[in-house]
Amino acid sequence: MKLIIREANTETDWLTGIWPIFREVVRAGDTYTFAPEIDEETARQQWMLPAPAGVFVAVKEDDGAIIGTSFVRANQPALGGHVANAAFMVAGDEAGHGVGRALAEHALEWARGANFSAMQFNFVVSTNVRAIALWKHLGFAIVGTIPEAFQHQGLGRKVDAFVMHRFL
Repeated sequence: MKLIIREANTETDWLTGIWPIFREVVRAGDTYTFAPEIDEETARQQWMLPAPAGVFVAVKEDDGAIIGTSFVRANQPALGGHVANAAFMVAGDEAGHGVGRALAEHALEWARGANFSAMQFNFVVSTNVRAIALWKHLGFAIVGTIPEAFQHQGLGRKVDAFVMHRFL
């Protein structure tokens, strides 16, 4: 499958591609801290970040379908602004086909180009084994564990979260 990763168009891409993926991923309640019942407007405000952040979509080259999304932003303001943070979502039926990897590689390259010196994920749910394996393969290390930090929809409150980091 050939993908195009491009900057998201706020209106069109949100409604036709990003919001359906966001809703699907968040409703599962097993990887993100967003409330599973989050409304569309709140979700849009929290995902469609203004510049200098970058919001992106992964689009199938053959039919133009949006099958993934990501954003890259500063992890902290001002004196912590040299470290990037990113988030990724892939449509459920496309998981395991390299979309997350393509978005992650794009995010790392974009962050380098934006003069970030590192990337940090603040809250990787410990049961999200595919994501953790991908991040480790891309050079991230677990630098901290937050005990029982995630209220997993299926496993309850006993799920840890990891802080993961890598230099660019």
